[in-house]
Amino acid sequence: MALTNKKAVVTGATRGIGRAVTLALLAEGAQVYGLYGGNQAAADQLAAEAAELGQAGRLRLQQLDVSDSTAVNAFFSSLENEWDTLDILVNSAGIRRDALVAMLKQEDWQRVLDVNLSGCFNCSKAALPLMLKQKYGRIIFITSPMGHLGFPGQANYAASKAGQIGLMKSLSKEVAKRRITVNCVSPGFIDTDFLTGLGEEQLKGYKKMVPAGRFGTAAEVADAVLFLSSDRAAYINGAVLEITGGL
Repeated sequence: MALTNKKAVVTGATRGIGRAVTLALLAEGAQVYGLYGGNQAAADQLAAEAAELGQAGRLRLQQLDVSDSTAVNAFFSSLENEWDTLDILVNSAGIRRDALVAMLKQEDWQRVLDVNLSGCFNCSKAALPLMLKQKYGRIIFITSPMGHLGFPGQANYAASKAGQIGLMKSLSKEVAKRRITVNCVSPGFIDTDFLTGLGEEQLKGYKKMVPAGRFGTAAEVADAVLFLSSDRAAYINGAVLEITGGL
């Protein structure tokens, strides 16, 4: 994908889809700054795997709460001193705190929106000056079909994912003339620990909903992110690419 020496930031970089995206970008020769919320064991494991693959020199990891705009701004300011510019931002950080609306705690509603939606806003806004400087960039949000399908018990998650698409649509029109594209990748049911906590019968029911008859893999989502990160996708802007097996 001609990503050698491209500079990328991936949020939620140490688990699930974010981890797969980080490893895929490294494999394509990019330099990656991986941000993670707090799972130090997952960060250590990713660093060890990158070292085994001979990619440790191109991976940096930093703990950061993407919902904290002050911390995000400080990180990107330091990044500008280190890298000067930025080519790729993948907003993959996300959480779930499921409950029916009648029982949903206010703090769980707010926390999901803060991480999933405000986190995308914070990072995208802070990354833009580095991309505008070189009049080039790729911003990708990892959203979800839940943003338009909705599921019982996931009102906060669905609202955050719908908001990501609205944010992406507006931002894509604001920066297009500066050769910056903004798109969403929308994975369906992907076999990651994000499905942890769902019952066996519930998982079987979800799998039956997928025409492909299986859950997707994080690597399949990462391939789509690689494409949108590349110059081959230069005329794709404001799009939502679904990776759902036909859901």
